[in-house]
This record gives sequence, C-alpha cells and structure tokens, in this order.
Amino acid sequence: MARYTGAVCRLCRRVGDKLMLKGDRCFTAKCAVEKRAKPPGRQPKRRRRLSDRALQLMEKQKARHTYGILERQFKRFFTRAERLPGITWENMLVLLERRLDNIVYRLGFADSRSQARQLVRHGHIIVNGHKTDIPSCLIKEGDTISWKESSIKTEYYKQLLQSIESRSVASWLSLDQKNLVGQVVSLPTPDDIEAKLDGKAIIEYYSR
Repeated sequence: MARYTGAVCRLCRRVGDKLMLKGDRCFTAKCAVEKRAKPPGRQPKRRRRLSDRALQLMEKQKARHTYGILERQFKRFFTRAERLPGITWENMLVLLERRLDNIVYRLGFADSRSQARQLVRHGHIIVNGHKTDIPSCLIKEGDTISWKESSIKTEYYKQLLQSIESRSVASWLSLDQKNLVGQVVSLPTPDDIEAKLDGKAIIEYYSR
C-alpha cells in the first residue's frame, strides 16, 4: 500500500498551518511550524502573491495531508461525494470522517491519524466483533469499535486506559472508557467536524 514516508512536519510548513500530524507534539514549542514558520526549501528573494489556482491547490493539499491520503484516493472521495445529493464538500468531509482510522483517532485511541492507521493495519481494532485491518473502511451509524482480545494485554492499551479520561471524544461518537469500546451514535455533520478547510476552493480545484 502506497503511503507518504517523508517528514510530516515539512507538510505543515509547506501549507503554513498546523495539521496536527504528530499529536500532542503539535501543541508544544517543538512544533516545526512554531520553530520555523517559513516553508521548506530555498526561500525566494521576493515574496510573490499566490494565484487563485495555487490557493486552491494548497487547500486541497491541506485536506489531503490532514487525513493522510494520497492523491488518487482523495480524488475518489471527491468523485463519490459528487454523486451524492447535497453539497459536494460537505458530503466529502463526512466520507473522510467515516474512515476507520479517523474514527479510531477521534475516539482517543491514538494521538494522530497516522498512529491510528498503524493500530488498524496491525489488527488491533475490531469493528462489530470482526477484525478489520483496512484503515479506509467506511464506518456506518451504529457500528461499534473495540480492541482485539490479545491487544488488551499490551502495554499500550494499559497506558491508554490511564490517559483516556483526559481525551475528548467527538459529539457524534460515544465511548465506554472502562472497556475502551466506542460506538458511532450518528453520522457526523459539517458543524460537528469543525474542519478549518476551504471546501469551496477544493471543489473548484477539481471542477476546473
């Protein structure tokens, strides 16, 4: 499976915003955006004004990096969202939030989406009683997300039990903190997600 293997902090610096790709580290002074706000690479002598096309591309890249998706898969989400009734960007945002790795992250089982993706790929997560190792699997309303029985014995799970109380859970999810079992109470709405992304620019980029 293809994935980005470079330094994720460069992605944040490139788009000029925190994408929360390293979890709690992004809130500290060690954050690369705080230490070096300029984009990576050689700096131009004179700062140029970005074109509308460049701004659209930057918003698209920001959304793609936030959810940890490569271009081909991200465009498939756009095509699928376009076919659904309603506003395309809102449909796309809901589809992205329904990914299993994102829900594992939203439940507080991982500090970042990349860590959540690793938990899923390694088979630690169970959906409705069945092991699922596909991070892009779309979760439906009423689905339950829990841990594999053998994973409960790991040190990571024991540490998570102690720290889970301090983590916030999205309003459209519920979590049994004692047993670390989550459930999708309802499908998310754009208001629930509160994404700091310009959906209009992303749609315009693909609709050219």
